Amino acid sequence: MTEEANHLLVDKTDGVMTLTMNRPEVGNALSPQMLVKMAEAWYAFRDTRDLRVAILTGAGDKDFCAGGDLKLTMPLFTGARQPEDEWDHKLVSESMLFRHAILRGLPLYKPVIVAVNGNALGGGTEMTNACDLRVAAEHAMFGTPEAKRGLLPGGGSISRLPRQIPYAKAMEILMLGDSFSAREALAIGLLNYVVPKAQLMAKARELAARLAENGPLAVQKIKEGVIRTSGLPLDQALEIEDEVSVAVMMSKDAREGPRAFKEKRKPRFTGE
Repeated sequence: MTEEANHLLVDKTDGVMTLTMNRPEVGNALSPQMLVKMAEAWYAFRDTRDLRVAILTGAGDKDFCAGGDLKLTMPLFTGARQPEDEWDHKLVSESMLFRHAILRGLPLYKPVIVAVNGNALGGGTEMTNACDLRVAAEHAMFGTPEAKRGLLPGGGSISRLPRQIPYAKAMEILMLGDSFSAREALAIGLLNYVVPKAQLMAKARELAARLAENGPLAVQKIKEGVIRTSGLPLDQALEIEDEVSVAVMMSKDAREGPRAFKEKRKPRFTGE
């Protein structure tokens, strides 16, 4: 089975990589092709110095992402469907691609912005939880309904949600499985901004541009420090904070920033 459609659109402009999940006819569900391409795109983003910020969004205005494709992807993993094309074979032979595509277990310290253009139930909510700054359209809906079907949200929500929002609210979301609106998500701290759909990408790009202007090494080391210190005792966390601080203070960017301020000009950061 060969799928000709381009399931993932990738744009790289002014240091910003934008990934658009492009299967609106099936809720932007994660196909094998999309997963492989997403993982490869994240690797390229991580390893390309000139790319400073990423934006993740979906095509259309109805769905952000419906999670794994129930006709293509999930049967492949359960053995109900045998590999049929290059995407199937690659996904089966390299099991980490699925996890890395949805930003689960991939060490990625560059900032990622999510622009939730529609419903983000199940896997869509889990991918939202994996991003650093989060913007959603007013009509977007969130939730992890897996428990209603005798399943669990194992794409990162069990580990991330109780660390990101109050424990009691996280347990309500995870165990009851009810949907909730973008405004509710904003109120509990799951989102940064809720905007009209027409303004969604403009807001995401504004945030990306502002991030791209900051010292890239500083931004990356901030994210690295936050991730690596999560859950550690304070004394151990402070050691990691010292480590990332030294890396930044010894950089060329740390000298360029104050120099540019003194000279009343925009800094020319290189990430070095």
